[in-house]
Amino acid sequence: MKNRIKILFFLGFLLMLVSCGITKSKRHLPDLTHYNATKPVVTKLSDSVFISGKNSFLKNKQGLWELYVEGDPLEIGLTTGALTDSLLKQQQKAFFSKVTDFVPSKFQQNLLRNFLKWYNRKLYQNVANEYQAEIYGVSQYTSHEFDNLAPQYQRNLYLHGAHDIGHALQDLALVGCSSFAAWGEKSENGNLILGRNFDFYINDAFAENKIVAFIKPKTGYPFMMVTWPGMSGAVSGMNNEGLTVTINAGKSKIPLVAKTPISILTREILEHAKNIEEAISIAKKRNVFVSESIMVGSANDDKAVLIEVSPKKMDIYTVPNSDQLICSNHFQSDAFKNDKRNESQIVNSHSKYRFERMQELFQENPKINPKIASEILRNKKGLQNTELGYGNEKALNQLMAHHGIIFKPKEKLVWVSANPYQMGEFVCYNLDSVFGERKNPLISFEDETLNITKDPFIETTACKNYQKFRKEDHKIDGFLKNKTEIPADFIQNYQSLNPDYWVVYYKAGLYFYQKKNFLLAKENFEKALTKEITTVPQKEAIEKYLKKIKRK
Repeated sequence: MKNRIKILFFLGFLLMLVSCGITKSKRHLPDLTHYNATKPVVTKLSDSVFISGKNSFLKNKQGLWELYVEGDPLEIGLTTGALTDSLLKQQQKAFFSKVTDFVPSKFQQNLLRNFLKWYNRKLYQNVANEYQAEIYGVSQYTSHEFDNLAPQYQRNLYLHGAHDIGHALQDLALVGCSSFAAWGEKSENGNLILGRNFDFYINDAFAENKIVAFIKPKTGYPFMMVTWPGMSGAVSGMNNEGLTVTINAGKSKIPLVAKTPISILTREILEHAKNIEEAISIAKKRNVFVSESIMVGSANDDKAVLIEVSPKKMDIYTVPNSDQLICSNHFQSDAFKNDKRNESQIVNSHSKYRFERMQELFQENPKINPKIASEILRNKKGLQNTELGYGNEKALNQLMAHHGIIFKPKEKLVWVSANPYQMGEFVCYNLDSVFGERKNPLISFEDETLNITKDPFIETTACKNYQKFRKEDHKIDGFLKNKTEIPADFIQNYQSLNPDYWVVYYKAGLYFYQKKNFLLAKENFEKALTKEITTVPQKEAIEKYLKKIKRK
Protein backbone atom coordinates (compact mmCIF):
# COMPACT_ATOMS: atom_id res chain seq x y z
CA MET A 1 0.00 0.00 0.00
CA LYS A 2 2.72 2.46 1.06
CA ASN A 3 4.82 1.53 -1.97
CA ARG A 4 1.89 2.29 -4.26
CA ILE A 5 1.47 5.73 -2.70
CA LYS A 6 5.21 6.44 -2.99
CA ILE A 7 5.09 5.49 -6.66
CA LEU A 8 2.14 7.81 -7.15
CA PHE A 9 3.99 10.68 -5.49
CA PHE A 10 6.98 10.07 -7.72
CA LEU A 11 4.79 9.78 -10.80
CA GLY A 12 3.10 13.00 -9.82
CA PHE A 13 6.48 14.69 -9.44
CA LEU A 14 7.59 13.55 -12.88
CA LEU A 15 4.34 14.53 -14.54
CA MET A 16 4.47 17.86 -12.75
CA LEU A 17 7.69 18.65 -14.58
CA VAL A 18 5.97 18.38 -17.94
CA SER A 19 2.58 19.75 -16.96
CA CYS A 20 1.80 23.22 -18.26
CA GLY A 21 -1.32 23.66 -16.09
CA ILE A 22 0.33 23.79 -12.67
CA THR A 23 1.54 27.38 -12.76
CA LYS A 24 -1.93 28.60 -13.70
CA SER A 25 -3.64 26.62 -10.92
CA LYS A 26 -1.09 27.85 -8.34
CA ARG A 27 -1.83 31.47 -9.23
CA HIS A 28 -5.57 31.11 -9.60
CA LEU A 29 -7.89 33.06 -7.28
CA PRO A 30 -11.70 33.16 -7.33
CA ASP A 31 -13.63 36.12 -8.73
CA LEU A 32 -14.63 38.18 -5.69
CA THR A 33 -15.86 41.24 -7.60
CA HIS A 34 -19.52 41.11 -6.60
CA TYR A 35 -19.04 39.95 -3.01
CA ASN A 36 -18.68 41.83 0.27
CA ALA A 37 -15.01 41.65 1.26
CA THR A 38 -15.39 43.49 4.58
CA LYS A 39 -13.52 41.65 7.32
CA PRO A 40 -15.94 40.75 10.15
CA VAL A 41 -15.42 41.99 13.69
CA VAL A 42 -15.75 39.19 16.24
CA THR A 43 -16.62 39.72 19.88
CA LYS A 44 -15.37 36.99 22.20
CA LEU A 45 -17.75 36.67 25.14
CA SER A 46 -16.02 33.60 26.58
CA ASP A 47 -13.85 30.69 25.42
CA SER A 48 -16.98 29.06 24.00
CA VAL A 49 -19.13 31.98 22.77
CA PHE A 50 -18.26 34.28 19.85
CA ILE A 51 -20.55 36.69 17.96
CA SER A 52 -20.24 38.87 14.88
CA GLY A 53 -23.39 40.84 14.01
CA LYS A 54 -26.17 38.29 13.39
CA ASN A 55 -23.62 35.49 13.24
CA SER A 56 -22.51 33.33 16.15
CA PHE A 57 -20.33 30.44 17.21
CA LEU A 58 -20.88 28.68 20.52
CA LYS A 59 -20.26 25.39 22.24
CA ASN A 60 -23.31 23.69 23.71
CA LYS A 61 -23.35 21.63 26.90
CA GLN A 62 -22.95 18.38 24.94
CA GLY A 63 -19.68 19.67 23.45
CA LEU A 64 -20.98 20.35 19.92
CA TRP A 65 -20.02 23.66 18.34
CA GLU A 66 -22.97 25.48 16.74
CA LEU A 67 -22.15 27.90 13.93
CA TYR A 68 -24.69 30.33 12.46
CA VAL A 69 -23.63 32.43 9.44
CA GLU A 70 -25.43 34.29 6.68
CA GLY A 71 -24.49 36.38 3.65
CA ASP A 72 -22.94 36.01 0.20
CA PRO A 73 -20.30 33.29 -0.36
CA LEU A 74 -17.33 35.47 0.57
CA GLU A 75 -19.12 36.85 3.64
CA ILE A 76 -19.96 33.30 4.74
CA GLY A 77 -16.33 32.26 4.28
CA LEU A 78 -14.81 35.27 6.04
CA THR A 79 -17.28 35.12 8.93
CA THR A 80 -16.84 31.36 9.33
CA GLY A 81 -13.06 31.77 9.33
CA ALA A 82 -13.15 34.66 11.81
CA LEU A 83 -15.52 32.91 14.22
CA THR A 84 -13.77 29.52 14.11
CA ASP A 85 -10.26 31.01 13.95
CA SER A 86 -8.53 29.13 16.80
CA LEU A 87 -10.23 25.81 16.02
CA LEU A 88 -9.36 26.18 12.34
CA LYS A 89 -5.64 26.35 13.11
CA GLN A 90 -5.96 23.45 15.55
CA GLN A 91 -7.84 21.31 13.00
CA GLN A 92 -5.29 21.79 10.24
CA LYS A 93 -2.54 20.89 12.70
CA ALA A 94 -4.39 17.66 13.58
CA PHE A 95 -4.81 16.80 9.90
CA PHE A 96 -1.26 17.58 8.81
CA SER A 97 0.24 15.82 11.84
CA LYS A 98 -1.43 12.67 10.49
CA VAL A 99 0.17 13.34 7.10
CA THR A 100 3.56 13.75 8.81
CA ASP A 101 3.06 10.42 10.65
CA PHE A 102 2.18 8.77 7.38
CA VAL A 103 5.01 10.39 5.38
CA PRO A 104 7.79 11.16 7.92
CA SER A 105 10.68 11.71 5.51
CA LYS A 106 11.32 15.29 4.33
CA PHE A 107 12.15 13.97 0.87
CA GLN A 108 8.84 12.13 0.62
CA GLN A 109 7.00 15.18 1.97
CA ASN A 110 8.54 17.19 -0.83
CA LEU A 111 7.33 14.60 -3.34
CA LEU A 112 3.89 14.73 -1.74
CA ARG A 113 3.81 18.52 -2.06
CA ASN A 114 4.70 18.31 -5.75
CA PHE A 115 2.25 15.48 -6.27
CA LEU A 116 -0.58 17.55 -4.77
CA LYS A 117 0.23 20.51 -7.00
CA TRP A 118 0.17 18.31 -10.06
CA TYR A 119 -2.81 16.21 -9.00
CA ASN A 120 -4.99 19.20 -8.13
CA ARG A 121 -4.05 21.24 -11.20
CA LYS A 122 -7.63 21.17 -12.55
CA LEU A 123 -9.48 21.29 -9.25
CA TYR A 124 -10.32 25.00 -9.50
CA GLN A 125 -11.91 24.46 -12.93
CA ASN A 126 -14.37 22.00 -11.38
CA VAL A 127 -15.46 23.96 -8.31
CA ALA A 128 -18.11 26.68 -8.79
CA ASN A 129 -16.90 30.20 -8.09
CA GLU A 130 -19.33 30.63 -5.16
CA TYR A 131 -17.63 27.79 -3.26
CA GLN A 132 -14.17 28.94 -4.25
CA ALA A 133 -15.05 32.37 -2.82
CA GLU A 134 -16.23 30.82 0.44
CA ILE A 135 -13.13 28.62 0.68
CA TYR A 136 -10.98 31.70 -0.02
CA GLY A 137 -12.72 33.59 2.79
CA VAL A 138 -12.13 30.79 5.30
CA SER A 139 -8.51 30.39 4.14
CA GLN A 140 -7.66 33.95 5.22
CA TYR A 141 -7.77 32.68 8.81
CA THR A 142 -5.70 29.51 8.37
CA SER A 143 -2.21 29.15 9.80
CA HIS A 144 0.90 30.06 7.80
CA GLU A 145 2.62 27.08 9.45
CA PHE A 146 1.87 24.86 6.44
CA ASP A 147 2.56 27.35 3.64
CA ASN A 148 5.40 25.06 2.53
CA LEU A 149 2.72 22.62 1.31
CA ALA A 150 0.74 25.25 -0.61
CA PRO A 151 -0.47 28.85 -0.11
CA GLN A 152 -3.50 29.32 2.18
CA TYR A 153 -6.24 29.36 -0.47
CA GLN A 154 -4.85 26.54 -2.61
CA ARG A 155 -4.18 24.44 0.49
CA ASN A 156 -7.74 24.86 1.72
CA LEU A 157 -9.09 24.03 -1.72
CA TYR A 158 -6.91 20.89 -1.86
CA LEU A 159 -8.24 19.74 1.52
CA HIS A 160 -11.74 19.54 0.05
CA GLY A 161 -10.51 16.66 -2.09
CA ALA A 162 -8.98 14.80 0.90
CA HIS A 163 -12.05 12.57 1.34
CA ASP A 164 -11.95 11.68 -2.38
CA ILE A 165 -8.18 11.15 -2.57
CA GLY A 166 -8.41 9.22 0.69
CA HIS A 167 -10.84 6.57 -0.39
CA ALA A 168 -9.37 6.32 -3.89
CA LEU A 169 -5.84 5.54 -2.72
CA GLN A 170 -6.75 2.87 -0.13
CA ASP A 171 -9.30 1.96 -2.57
CA LEU A 172 -9.48 3.85 0.09
CA ALA A 173 -10.74 2.89 3.49
CA LEU A 174 -10.59 6.01 5.58
CA VAL A 175 -14.33 5.62 5.16
CA GLY A 176 -16.80 2.79 5.74
CA CYS A 177 -20.10 4.59 6.16
CA SER A 178 -23.54 3.06 6.71
CA SER A 179 -26.86 4.78 5.97
CA PHE A 180 -30.55 3.97 5.74
CA ALA A 181 -33.96 5.51 5.08
CA ALA A 182 -37.52 4.44 5.92
CA TRP A 183 -40.91 5.86 4.99
CA GLY A 184 -44.55 4.80 4.57
CA GLU A 185 -45.27 1.52 6.33
CA LYS A 186 -41.67 1.23 7.57
CA SER A 187 -41.68 4.57 9.44
CA GLU A 188 -43.41 5.03 12.78
CA ASN A 189 -45.57 7.96 11.64
CA GLY A 190 -45.38 7.24 7.89
CA ASN A 191 -43.03 10.17 7.24
CA LEU A 192 -39.51 9.78 5.89
CA ILE A 193 -36.71 9.16 8.40
CA LEU A 194 -33.02 8.72 7.59
CA GLY A 195 -29.94 7.77 9.63
CA ARG A 196 -26.24 7.52 8.90
CA ASN A 197 -22.81 7.02 10.47
CA PHE A 198 -19.99 9.03 8.93
CA ASP A 199 -16.98 6.80 9.52
CA PHE A 200 -14.26 9.18 8.35
CA TYR A 201 -11.36 8.89 10.78
CA ILE A 202 -8.14 10.89 10.77
CA ASN A 203 -7.27 10.86 14.48
CA ASP A 204 -8.97 11.64 17.79
CA ALA A 205 -7.92 15.29 17.69
CA PHE A 206 -9.55 15.70 14.26
CA ALA A 207 -12.91 14.40 15.52
CA GLU A 208 -12.79 16.47 18.72
CA ASN A 209 -14.41 19.65 17.42
CA LYS A 210 -17.58 18.76 15.52
CA ILE A 211 -19.46 21.72 14.12
CA VAL A 212 -23.20 21.81 13.46
CA ALA A 213 -23.28 24.62 10.87
CA PHE A 214 -26.45 26.56 10.06
CA ILE A 215 -25.95 28.59 6.89
CA LYS A 216 -28.33 31.15 5.41
CA PRO A 217 -27.00 32.09 1.95
CA LYS A 218 -28.16 35.17 0.03
CA THR A 219 -29.16 32.88 -2.84
CA GLY A 220 -30.22 29.29 -2.28
CA TYR A 221 -31.93 27.46 0.56
CA PRO A 222 -30.89 27.84 4.21
CA PHE A 223 -29.41 24.55 5.40
CA MET A 224 -27.55 22.75 8.15
CA MET A 225 -24.61 20.38 7.88
CA VAL A 226 -22.26 18.57 10.24
CA THR A 227 -18.72 19.61 9.50
CA TRP A 228 -15.33 20.52 10.98
CA PRO A 229 -13.26 23.73 10.96
CA GLY A 230 -12.19 24.68 7.44
CA MET A 231 -14.66 22.39 5.63
CA SER A 232 -17.09 24.10 3.24
CA GLY A 233 -18.23 20.88 1.57
CA ALA A 234 -21.16 18.83 2.90
CA VAL A 235 -20.96 15.20 4.04
CA SER A 236 -24.26 15.13 5.99
CA GLY A 237 -26.91 17.83 5.87
CA MET A 238 -30.50 19.00 5.36
CA ASN A 239 -31.99 22.20 3.94
CA ASN A 240 -35.17 23.98 5.01
CA GLU A 241 -37.08 22.37 2.12
CA GLY A 242 -36.52 19.04 3.88
CA LEU A 243 -33.95 17.74 1.37
CA THR A 244 -31.12 15.69 2.90
CA VAL A 245 -27.77 14.49 1.58
CA THR A 246 -25.29 11.93 2.92
CA ILE A 247 -22.36 10.26 1.13
CA ASN A 248 -21.02 6.69 1.10
CA ALA A 249 -17.74 5.87 -0.63
CA GLY A 250 -17.73 3.23 -3.36
CA LYS A 251 -14.97 1.23 -5.01
CA SER A 252 -12.89 3.57 -7.16
CA LYS A 253 -10.24 3.35 -9.80
CA ILE A 254 -7.31 5.53 -8.76
CA PRO A 255 -7.95 8.79 -10.65
CA LEU A 256 -5.20 10.74 -12.41
CA VAL A 257 -6.59 14.21 -11.86
CA ALA A 258 -8.82 15.89 -9.28
CA LYS A 259 -12.19 17.15 -10.52
CA THR A 260 -15.26 18.07 -8.44
CA PRO A 261 -14.90 16.85 -4.84
CA ILE A 262 -17.97 14.88 -3.76
CA SER A 263 -18.49 17.12 -0.74
CA ILE A 264 -18.69 20.19 -2.99
CA LEU A 265 -21.24 18.48 -5.23
CA THR A 266 -23.38 17.53 -2.22
CA ARG A 267 -23.06 21.05 -0.82
CA GLU A 268 -24.42 22.40 -4.13
CA ILE A 269 -27.33 19.93 -3.99
CA LEU A 270 -28.04 20.91 -0.38
CA GLU A 271 -28.02 24.61 -1.16
CA HIS A 272 -29.85 24.62 -4.50
CA ALA A 273 -32.21 21.60 -4.69
CA LYS A 274 -35.67 21.28 -3.14
CA ASN A 275 -36.49 17.79 -4.42
CA ILE A 276 -34.92 14.64 -5.85
CA GLU A 277 -35.36 15.73 -9.48
CA GLU A 278 -33.39 18.94 -8.88
CA ALA A 279 -30.71 17.04 -6.96
CA ILE A 280 -30.23 14.65 -9.89
CA SER A 281 -30.08 17.58 -12.31
CA ILE A 282 -27.23 19.19 -10.32
CA ALA A 283 -25.34 15.88 -10.07
CA LYS A 284 -25.48 15.46 -13.86
CA LYS A 285 -23.68 18.79 -14.38
CA ARG A 286 -20.57 17.92 -12.37
CA ASN A 287 -17.57 15.71 -13.16
CA VAL A 288 -16.45 13.80 -10.08
CA PHE A 289 -13.16 11.93 -9.70
CA VAL A 290 -14.14 9.05 -7.40
CA SER A 291 -17.11 6.70 -7.07
CA GLU A 292 -19.72 7.54 -4.47
CA SER A 293 -23.29 6.82 -3.42
CA ILE A 294 -25.18 9.98 -2.52
CA MET A 295 -28.31 9.26 -0.51
CA VAL A 296 -30.87 12.00 -1.11
CA GLY A 297 -33.96 12.16 1.09
CA SER A 298 -36.79 14.53 0.21
CA ALA A 299 -39.78 15.74 2.22
CA ASN A 300 -41.38 16.92 -1.02
CA ASP A 301 -41.10 13.41 -2.53
CA ASP A 302 -41.47 11.61 0.84
CA LYS A 303 -38.84 9.03 -0.09
CA ALA A 304 -35.10 8.57 -0.58
CA VAL A 305 -32.96 7.50 -3.56
CA LEU A 306 -29.29 6.85 -4.22
CA ILE A 307 -27.47 8.91 -6.84
CA GLU A 308 -24.55 6.65 -7.72
CA VAL A 309 -21.72 8.47 -9.47
CA SER A 310 -18.26 7.69 -10.82
CA PRO A 311 -15.84 9.56 -13.10
CA LYS A 312 -17.43 7.87 -16.14
CA LYS A 313 -21.11 7.26 -15.39
CA MET A 314 -24.06 7.92 -13.14
CA ASP A 315 -27.23 6.02 -12.23
CA ILE A 316 -30.17 6.38 -9.85
CA TYR A 317 -31.16 3.55 -7.53
CA THR A 318 -34.74 3.54 -6.32
CA VAL A 319 -36.77 0.91 -4.47
CA PRO A 320 -40.20 1.07 -6.19
CA ASN A 321 -41.85 -1.72 -4.16
CA SER A 322 -40.32 -0.99 -0.79
CA ASP A 323 -40.50 1.60 1.99
CA GLN A 324 -36.85 1.28 2.96
CA LEU A 325 -33.44 2.05 1.43
CA ILE A 326 -30.14 0.75 2.80
CA CYS A 327 -26.64 1.77 1.73
CA SER A 328 -23.12 0.77 2.76
CA ASN A 329 -20.08 0.92 0.45
CA HIS A 330 -21.09 -0.93 -2.69
CA PHE A 331 -23.34 0.08 -5.57
CA GLN A 332 -26.82 -1.25 -6.25
CA SER A 333 -27.99 0.41 -9.48
CA ASP A 334 -28.07 -1.35 -12.86
CA ALA A 335 -25.17 0.71 -14.25
CA PHE A 336 -22.78 -0.34 -11.45
CA LYS A 337 -23.92 -3.56 -9.77
CA ASN A 338 -22.11 -5.86 -12.22
CA ASP A 339 -18.99 -3.70 -12.42
CA LYS A 340 -15.87 -5.76 -11.59
CA ARG A 341 -14.66 -3.31 -8.95
CA ASN A 342 -18.07 -3.27 -7.33
CA GLU A 343 -18.26 -7.08 -7.35
CA SER A 344 -14.80 -7.21 -5.77
CA GLN A 345 -15.95 -4.73 -3.10
CA ILE A 346 -18.94 -6.92 -2.25
CA VAL A 347 -16.84 -10.11 -2.00
CA ASN A 348 -13.70 -8.77 -0.31
CA SER A 349 -14.74 -5.87 1.93
CA HIS A 350 -17.02 -5.51 4.97
CA SER A 351 -19.64 -3.54 2.99
CA LYS A 352 -21.99 -6.47 2.29
CA TYR A 353 -21.81 -7.61 5.93
CA ARG A 354 -22.90 -4.19 7.25
CA PHE A 355 -25.60 -4.03 4.58
CA GLU A 356 -27.01 -7.36 5.73
CA ARG A 357 -26.77 -6.31 9.37
CA MET A 358 -28.88 -3.22 8.62
CA GLN A 359 -31.42 -5.44 6.84
CA GLU A 360 -31.50 -7.72 9.89
CA LEU A 361 -32.07 -4.81 12.30
CA PHE A 362 -34.79 -3.40 10.04
CA GLN A 363 -36.57 -6.77 10.20
CA GLU A 364 -36.34 -6.72 13.99
CA ASN A 365 -37.79 -3.18 14.08
CA PRO A 366 -40.91 -2.96 11.89
CA LYS A 367 -41.43 0.78 12.50
CA ILE A 368 -38.39 3.07 12.55
CA ASN A 369 -38.42 6.15 14.78
CA PRO A 370 -35.53 8.41 15.91
CA LYS A 371 -34.77 6.36 19.04
CA ILE A 372 -34.66 3.10 17.07
CA ALA A 373 -32.56 4.80 14.37
CA SER A 374 -30.03 5.83 17.04
CA GLU A 375 -29.89 2.26 18.37
CA ILE A 376 -29.21 0.91 14.86
CA LEU A 377 -26.40 3.46 14.35
CA ARG A 378 -24.91 2.55 17.74
CA ASN A 379 -25.12 -1.23 17.25
CA LYS A 380 -21.77 -2.93 17.90
CA LYS A 381 -22.68 -6.55 17.15
CA GLY A 382 -22.57 -8.62 13.99
CA LEU A 383 -25.10 -10.74 12.15
CA GLN A 384 -27.35 -12.69 14.53
CA ASN A 385 -25.84 -10.61 17.37
CA THR A 386 -22.38 -12.15 16.98
CA GLU A 387 -19.68 -10.62 19.18
CA LEU A 388 -17.29 -8.90 16.76
CA GLY A 389 -14.88 -7.32 19.21
CA TYR A 390 -14.94 -3.55 19.64
CA GLY A 391 -13.66 -1.50 16.71
CA ASN A 392 -14.39 -4.17 14.09
CA GLU A 393 -15.33 -2.55 10.77
CA LYS A 394 -18.02 -5.16 10.24
CA ALA A 395 -20.04 -3.41 12.96
CA LEU A 396 -22.34 -0.50 12.18
CA ASN A 397 -20.78 1.22 15.18
CA GLN A 398 -17.07 0.85 14.54
CA LEU A 399 -16.25 3.14 17.49
CA MET A 400 -14.56 5.60 15.16
CA ALA A 401 -17.34 7.63 13.49
CA HIS A 402 -16.88 11.36 13.11
CA HIS A 403 -20.63 11.63 13.69
CA GLY A 404 -23.97 9.90 13.55
CA ILE A 405 -26.99 11.83 12.26
CA ILE A 406 -30.76 11.27 12.00
CA PHE A 407 -33.19 13.29 9.84
CA LYS A 408 -36.96 13.74 9.88
CA PRO A 409 -37.26 15.92 6.74
CA LYS A 410 -41.01 16.60 6.84
CA GLU A 411 -40.77 17.90 10.41
CA LYS A 412 -37.44 19.72 9.64
CA LEU A 413 -35.86 17.88 12.57
CA VAL A 414 -32.28 16.65 12.74
CA TRP A 415 -30.38 14.85 15.51
CA VAL A 416 -26.56 15.08 15.67
CA SER A 417 -24.43 12.85 17.90
CA ALA A 418 -22.15 14.38 20.51
CA ASN A 419 -18.79 12.78 21.33
CA PRO A 420 -17.61 10.15 21.66
CA TYR A 421 -18.35 8.96 18.12
CA GLN A 422 -22.12 8.43 17.73
CA MET A 423 -22.51 7.38 21.36
CA GLY A 424 -22.96 10.75 23.03
CA GLU A 425 -26.36 12.41 23.31
CA PHE A 426 -28.13 12.88 19.96
CA VAL A 427 -28.88 16.62 20.04
CA CYS A 428 -32.07 17.69 18.23
CA TYR A 429 -32.45 20.82 16.08
CA ASN A 430 -35.53 22.21 14.35
CA LEU A 431 -34.63 24.09 11.16
CA ASP A 432 -37.84 26.12 11.21
CA SER A 433 -36.81 27.46 14.62
CA VAL A 434 -33.16 27.96 13.68
CA PHE A 435 -33.92 29.99 10.56
CA GLY A 436 -36.88 31.79 12.11
CA GLU A 437 -36.53 34.93 14.18
CA ARG A 438 -33.47 34.70 16.44
CA LYS A 439 -34.30 35.50 20.03
CA ASN A 440 -30.89 35.11 21.68
CA PRO A 441 -27.66 34.40 19.78
CA LEU A 442 -25.96 33.35 23.02
CA ILE A 443 -27.97 30.19 23.68
CA SER A 444 -27.96 26.81 21.93
CA PHE A 445 -30.34 26.11 19.06
CA GLU A 446 -31.09 22.62 20.42
CA ASP A 447 -34.57 21.41 21.27
CA GLU A 448 -33.73 19.63 24.53
CA THR A 449 -37.17 18.02 24.82
CA LEU A 450 -36.44 15.87 21.76
CA ASN A 451 -32.81 14.91 22.50
CA ILE A 452 -31.93 11.19 22.53
CA THR A 453 -29.94 10.08 25.58
CA LYS A 454 -26.34 8.90 25.32
CA ASP A 455 -25.49 5.24 24.75
CA PRO A 456 -25.35 3.41 28.14
CA PHE A 457 -22.28 1.58 26.78
CA ILE A 458 -20.21 4.71 27.56
CA GLU A 459 -20.42 3.96 31.29
CA THR A 460 -19.43 0.28 31.03
CA THR A 461 -16.16 -1.45 31.89
CA ALA A 462 -16.07 -2.75 28.30
CA CYS A 463 -15.98 0.82 26.99
CA LYS A 464 -13.22 1.81 29.42
CA ASN A 465 -11.26 -1.29 28.38
CA TYR A 466 -11.72 -0.36 24.73
CA GLN A 467 -10.16 3.07 25.36
CA LYS A 468 -7.20 1.32 27.01
CA PHE A 469 -7.06 -1.17 24.14
CA ARG A 470 -6.65 1.63 21.59
CA LYS A 471 -3.57 2.90 23.39
CA GLU A 472 -2.09 -0.59 23.70
CA ASP A 473 -2.91 -1.29 20.04
CA HIS A 474 -0.87 1.76 19.07
CA LYS A 475 1.99 0.50 21.25
CA ILE A 476 2.05 -2.97 19.68
CA ASP A 477 2.16 -1.37 16.22
CA GLY A 478 5.32 0.42 17.38
CA PHE A 479 6.82 -2.82 18.72
CA LEU A 480 6.11 -4.60 15.42
CA LYS A 481 7.43 -1.76 13.30
CA ASN A 482 10.67 -1.40 15.27
CA LYS A 483 10.98 -5.15 15.99
CA THR A 484 11.53 -4.42 19.68
CA GLU A 485 11.02 -6.73 22.65
CA ILE A 486 7.52 -6.72 24.14
CA PRO A 487 7.23 -6.80 27.98
CA ALA A 488 6.29 -10.22 29.35
CA ASP A 489 2.74 -9.45 30.46
CA PHE A 490 1.88 -7.04 27.62
CA ILE A 491 0.21 -9.46 25.17
CA GLN A 492 -1.99 -11.14 27.76
CA ASN A 493 -3.22 -7.76 29.01
CA TYR A 494 -3.65 -6.43 25.45
CA GLN A 495 -5.81 -9.41 24.44
CA SER A 496 -7.89 -9.26 27.63
CA LEU A 497 -8.96 -5.67 26.84
CA ASN A 498 -10.75 -6.68 23.61
CA PRO A 499 -10.96 -10.50 23.63
CA ASP A 500 -13.48 -10.94 20.79
CA TYR A 501 -11.49 -8.86 18.28
CA TRP A 502 -9.44 -10.91 15.83
CA VAL A 503 -6.75 -8.22 15.56
CA VAL A 504 -5.40 -8.83 19.09
CA TYR A 505 -4.50 -12.40 18.14
CA TYR A 506 -3.26 -11.53 14.66
CA LYS A 507 -0.82 -8.90 15.97
CA ALA A 508 0.39 -11.26 18.71
CA GLY A 509 0.90 -13.85 15.99
CA LEU A 510 2.95 -11.38 13.96
CA TYR A 511 5.13 -10.60 16.98
CA PHE A 512 5.87 -14.25 17.73
CA TYR A 513 6.49 -14.92 14.05
CA GLN A 514 9.07 -12.09 14.03
CA LYS A 515 10.71 -13.71 17.09
CA LYS A 516 10.70 -17.09 15.31
CA ASN A 517 8.54 -18.55 18.08
CA PHE A 518 6.43 -20.39 15.52
CA LEU A 519 4.45 -22.44 18.05
CA LEU A 520 3.00 -19.33 19.75
CA ALA A 521 2.61 -17.62 16.38
CA LYS A 522 0.57 -20.58 15.12
CA GLU A 523 -1.55 -20.61 18.29
CA ASN A 524 -2.42 -16.91 17.94
CA PHE A 525 -3.06 -17.02 14.20
CA GLU A 526 -5.41 -19.98 14.67
CA LYS A 527 -7.22 -18.13 17.48
CA ALA A 528 -7.63 -15.11 15.15
CA LEU A 529 -9.33 -17.37 12.59
CA THR A 530 -11.98 -18.32 15.16
CA LYS A 531 -13.07 -14.66 15.33
CA GLU A 532 -15.02 -12.56 12.82
CA ILE A 533 -12.25 -11.28 10.54
CA THR A 534 -13.06 -8.00 8.83
CA THR A 535 -12.17 -8.70 5.18
CA VAL A 536 -11.31 -11.65 2.94
CA PRO A 537 -7.75 -10.40 2.16
CA GLN A 538 -7.04 -10.12 5.91
CA LYS A 539 -8.22 -13.70 6.47
CA GLU A 540 -6.10 -14.89 3.55
CA ALA A 541 -3.05 -13.12 5.00
CA ILE A 542 -3.42 -15.11 8.25
CA GLU A 543 -3.86 -18.38 6.36
CA LYS A 544 -0.70 -17.57 4.40
CA TYR A 545 1.29 -17.18 7.63
CA LEU A 546 -0.02 -20.52 8.87
CA LYS A 547 1.15 -22.21 5.64
CA LYS A 548 4.61 -20.67 6.09
CA ILE A 549 4.72 -21.91 9.68
CA LYS A 550 3.72 -25.41 8.56
CA ARG A 551 6.62 -25.44 6.08
CA LYS A 552 9.02 -24.30 8.81
